[in-house]
Amino acid sequence: MRVLVTGGAGYIGSHTVVSLLEDGHEVEVVDNLVNGNAEAVRRAGELAGAEVPLHEVDLADAAATADLLSRIDVDAVIHFAALKAVGESTQKPLEYYANNLGTTFSLLAAMRENDVRTLVFSSSATVYGEKAPVPYVEDFEPLDSSSTYGQTKVMTERILTDVAAADPRWRIALLRYFNPVGAHPSGRIGEDPRGIPNNLVPFIAQVAVGRREKLSVFGGDYPTTDGTCERDYIHVQDVAEGHVVALDAIAAGDAAVHTWNLGSGQGTSVLEMIGSFERASGREIPHEVVARRAGDLPAFWADPTKAERELGWRTARSVDDMCRDTWNWQSQNPQGYADA
Repeated sequence: MRVLVTGGAGYIGSHTVVSLLEDGHEVEVVDNLVNGNAEAVRRAGELAGAEVPLHEVDLADAAATADLLSRIDVDAVIHFAALKAVGESTQKPLEYYANNLGTTFSLLAAMRENDVRTLVFSSSATVYGEKAPVPYVEDFEPLDSSSTYGQTKVMTERILTDVAAADPRWRIALLRYFNPVGAHPSGRIGEDPRGIPNNLVPFIAQVAVGRREKLSVFGGDYPTTDGTCERDYIHVQDVAEGHVVALDAIAAGDAAVHTWNLGSGQGTSVLEMIGSFERASGREIPHEVVARRAGDLPAFWADPTKAERELGWRTARSVDDMCRDTWNWQSQNPQGYADA
């Protein structure tokens, strides 16, 4: 298939580009480069031995999106494009709702106009909210989120479900993944956050490489194994491969909306992650335990059995693999893609 990857210049998008190409698909990328980097697309193509066209288009521009879909002949779309900083989303709710929902409206209208009705949507475990029992299972209702970012995922899932109900030709996968970390084992592509990292592992990596002085651990008195928060970390390569198998499954299956968790099914604490990264890098990670951060849950992880049963997909890489590959990327690219 020829696949359009929206947000394909970003962290998960660029890794998915490589996995798609290795699976035999042709790929085109659209990205406004607000969070992504053109160098990531170039390197992704280099890793897979293919040239990947990059269209610098803002999907919030409905006319530009319609024009793009009319000019390129694609069979399916994987939709990553979105603003994604959880903390920022609570400070800029209007911008997040306008962008994350608006880009989806533009994309869906352009897809419908050009008879492209196969879509994999990058959702998130944040849709389970604070009341879902652990482990999270796909049929939990009602979906909710404490952040504006998470609410845009909840709303987009509802939009896609309604679109498919109105037109049964649509084939849609909703992928709820947990905490992607790691990098391509080559060290050529990886996570390169703009400004101060919002997530744990890239912050640890920047401390290890000398860009940050120390890590703040938010809370040491949670009811967990060591008092720090536990999360379901998943290697970005496993996430990328999950998108490819989901795409292959819905393209070959009946028209419907399918929802799958992408997670390991186990939690790893902040201190356990620090210890793993210290082993991988051979460097001490200075850190201090500070007050809890508002909105953080003590622990959660996925029930991944549905994806394994229906897709034959399960995580293949460990936390130690994640830390090793992250360090390989960060040590080769101390300033991220700015080193290119």
